[in-house]
Amino acid sequence: MPLVTTRRTGLVDQVIEQLRASVTSGEWPVDSRIPTEPELAESLGVGRNTVREAVRALAHSGILEVRQGDGTYVRATSEVSGALRRLCGTQLRDVLQVRRCLEVEGARLAAVARTDADLAEMRDLLARRDDHQRQGRHADFVRTDTEFHLAVVRASHNPVLTELYCGLTEVVMASVAATSATPPEVDQIRHRGLLEAIAAGDVPEAGREAGGFLDELLDRLPSR
Repeated sequence: MPLVTTRRTGLVDQVIEQLRASVTSGEWPVDSRIPTEPELAESLGVGRNTVREAVRALAHSGILEVRQGDGTYVRATSEVSGALRRLCGTQLRDVLQVRRCLEVEGARLAAVARTDADLAEMRDLLARRDDHQRQGRHADFVRTDTEFHLAVVRASHNPVLTELYCGLTEVVMASVAATSATPPEVDQIRHRGLLEAIAAGDVPEAGREAGGFLDELLDRLPSR
């Protein structure tokens, strides 16, 4: 989606929104380098100082990262994601611990609040996830596993919890990729048990299933 020329009022805010839209639309993926300051200034029809101020604001919020002498890179897809990435850092243990906090409560709430549509979505995602795993399509497995866990949290129908978890999507996906050497049989049973507990409205069991799998992964990690 090409950037459009901005109006003359509120230029910095307009540029911030257009740069953010390029990130959230996927035009500029996470870890990609965005166009240079002169290129952005020309395409947007604004001065370089305006572009610089907009980039600085998005870097402060954690969406962009300015690397001196190298360029500006996309770090996260939203302010929430950027904040969570700063909190979690790159330590897998930290990420799994944060996932556990959000996913256990999400599963418990989902066992009460889930709808038939939620269950249908989770069943579809789990079936596709397991199929990808059986056929060795690792990238597709990582993506659908992440989508399944997001669907569980979304089924809680708690917008604050869902927004927090959505902000963690990139690090959740990275943690799935890093831990997906788990034996397939164990992994699939755990996830089916989680779905069955949510479908049955069993709040304690849903929490146990959601936390149990992550506890196993945490136990396998070396001590700090």
